[in-house]
Amino acid sequence: MGFARTCSVALVGVEGVVVEVQADLEAGVAAFTLVGLPDKSLSESRDRVRAAIVNSGAEWPQKKLTVGLSPASVPKGGSGFDLAVAAAVLGAAERIDPRTIADLVLIGELGLDGRVRPVRGVLPAVLAAADAGYHQVVVPEQTAGEAALVPGVSVLGVRTLRQLIAVLADEPVPEEAPHDTGRPDPMLAGLLVPGAGVGTGLAADPTDGPDLADVAGQHTARRALEIAAAGAHHLFLSGPPGAGKTMLAERLPGILPPLTRQESLEVTAVHSVAGILPPGEPLVHRPPYCAPHHSATMQSLIGGGNGLPRPGAVSLAHRGVLFLDEAPEFATKALDALRQPLESGHVVVARAAGVVRLPARFLLTLAANPCPCGRHTLHGTGCECPASLIRRYQSRLSGPLLDRVDLRVEVEPVTRDDLLGHGDRGEPSSTVADRVREARARAAARLAGTPWTVNSEIPGHELRTRWTAAPGALAAAERDIDRGLLTARGLDRVLRVAWTAADLAGHDRPDTDDLALALELRTGIARGVPATAGARP
Repeated sequence: MGFARTCSVALVGVEGVVVEVQADLEAGVAAFTLVGLPDKSLSESRDRVRAAIVNSGAEWPQKKLTVGLSPASVPKGGSGFDLAVAAAVLGAAERIDPRTIADLVLIGELGLDGRVRPVRGVLPAVLAAADAGYHQVVVPEQTAGEAALVPGVSVLGVRTLRQLIAVLADEPVPEEAPHDTGRPDPMLAGLLVPGAGVGTGLAADPTDGPDLADVAGQHTARRALEIAAAGAHHLFLSGPPGAGKTMLAERLPGILPPLTRQESLEVTAVHSVAGILPPGEPLVHRPPYCAPHHSATMQSLIGGGNGLPRPGAVSLAHRGVLFLDEAPEFATKALDALRQPLESGHVVVARAAGVVRLPARFLLTLAANPCPCGRHTLHGTGCECPASLIRRYQSRLSGPLLDRVDLRVEVEPVTRDDLLGHGDRGEPSSTVADRVREARARAAARLAGTPWTVNSEIPGHELRTRWTAAPGALAAAERDIDRGLLTARGLDRVLRVAWTAADLAGHDRPDTDDLALALELRTGIARGVPATAGARP
């Protein structure tokens, strides 16, 4: 009779649970039983593990074999348990010393020939192992860089089961045939899932990506874009087709600051689980950009799928930009489902298989036409949409959703002078990005020692009591509240935008011009704001 134990990790969303893998051998008819609430793909590991062990030169034990996954109440799925199951079986058969694997965490899929294939979600799995007190992990060689991002953990990357056996048994490590660099590594196929990105991707490198200098005119919209980036404020762009709404939104990630180390780990974990982490780039440094099509379902936006929910667009855009072009064309229920993550920064998805909490702190950017034909706000262009149709079209964006959007901008058609280059050209993204970084640095210094890092996260109570505006600056906002133009939530958001405008202008606290700019961008009513308000003098 032989017994051995080792560990692996079960992922529930982007959170991991360390699972103890136990193997027990006893006399009896040769059989292989796997218990512990495995799903179909995990149950099939019995055949993969048996073939991999035999093809790696080890002997398969001809006894009654039982492999248990504890805790048994946690659902377990995927092929990432193969390596741990194989190690436990070899330990129980005394091919390797059971003591050498007792405190190891092993993650990886096995091919029938014994090769170790990479799996998704290595980073959150190793993070969970480190939080549980484990310091040694074994992962596929292709994902060793991803696992090494976790501090305090020793990572061993292996390419075959034969190599792992040699390392654990203190035997000469067999040489592996080098991969032909002239063609893609087929072992990486399991890391990228076609169609899993829901229109997401990493933001382009600011040095060669879309540049704000390409946008003709649109001075008000550009100013709103800068404020949105500096304070992480949600943005709504409304205007006729061809005015540049999509161009502006696509250039928003280029002026956002690079991700901090903690933010990079969060984004990388989500992308790793979703299967859209680019090979060779273990750590994501730039804010992601997600632009799903307007036919996207609620499940694809929020998260869902068969079994345990998978990350949706709101999670794939975590710490980045979620752009909904043609926003009124999205399903109303799908849009209203955004209200909860907009407030909390995460989304909780409950399904029959379990409840998953996924991060979802993103910068929402909406773009919409004024009517179905898009010509309602233009003069002399013959909009024939009935008033009732225009009202129905605009009401698809509910009041509670728009109330959570800080900046609302009417994007006017580009003038002939701006389009032909006769007017002043706008600043490039690099110049605007520098101002955004400086503004965020001011906000971070002011918010040091608090749970918040950007102005959009500060509760309204703190803005009204702890960080107050200049005397008399709130007079216009108070009048708007009395006239019903501004709600209580709206006032809080105006104050947040005003602080961002003050940070961009280098003010110690918001003055009358900063509040007027915030009110104009909130209500759409011109306040006579000076051209330089909100920008650095």
